[in-house]
Amino acid sequence: MSGAPARSYLFVPGNRPERFDRACAAGADAVIVDLEDAVPASDKRTAREALAAWVSPAHPVLVRINGADSEWFRDDLALCALPGVAGIVLPKAEQVKDLARIAAAGAQRILPLIESALGLWNAPALARASRVERLLFGAIDFSVDLRIKEGHEQLLYFRSQLVLVSRVAGIEAPVDGVTVAIEDFALVGDDTGRARALGFGGKLCIHPKQVPIVNAGFAPSAAEQDWAARVLDAAANANGAPVALDGKMVDRPVILIARQMLDDAARHAARSQPC
Repeated sequence: MSGAPARSYLFVPGNRPERFDRACAAGADAVIVDLEDAVPASDKRTAREALAAWVSPAHPVLVRINGADSEWFRDDLALCALPGVAGIVLPKAEQVKDLARIAAAGAQRILPLIESALGLWNAPALARASRVERLLFGAIDFSVDLRIKEGHEQLLYFRSQLVLVSRVAGIEAPVDGVTVAIEDFALVGDDTGRARALGFGGKLCIHPKQVPIVNAGFAPSAAEQDWAARVLDAAANANGAPVALDGKMVDRPVILIARQMLDDAARHAARSQPC
């Protein structure tokens, strides 16, 4: 994984070790080996053993372990300090004490997955916990917990809360949940665009085909970069005097937005492959 914040996180089932290398080669900024939802109870132990035998610093991955209230959580903690385990995703994160156990087990980074009302309620404390890098949003389970219909309008408030909490806590922008329609590339693009517009910094992916769409969606477009460059040129030529561009006033906040956009573009362009 590169030092820049990840845009795309690709899940791969923990009980399908033959897919691990392919997932790392799919172009995602981060790969999450999933030991939770993707693995049936009968395969939990063998999936954990397969991951432990495969993982190495040559292909660092994140690991979604089983929830803190599950019978597999304690054994999953043994994975936290393995070389090549770049971080731990905790599903249904709700309590700081659970994150502390993961940190104590040797996790380099922790990514709490907010999937419940209590998780969102405690998000400010979770975001400030030791070794937490950023928050992830599990929109589907969250909708089930609150008994609301999943949709952009219904979840807008909750998504915005995660963006606000992350900013106040001083951690990376949060990561939006999956788009379950694998082949609907237009929908994946639309979902990514909405997430970026809300202030999210990345998105979870359930198939390699979604990865390039998500990566492109979080990078400033050519039109945005052109606008940003023209804003900075106009401001530089004005020598501090008020200036208009495309019929709109260019002031300090606009200049800051333009600088951020070009910085983001440079960071995305320089990103290296994760595995």
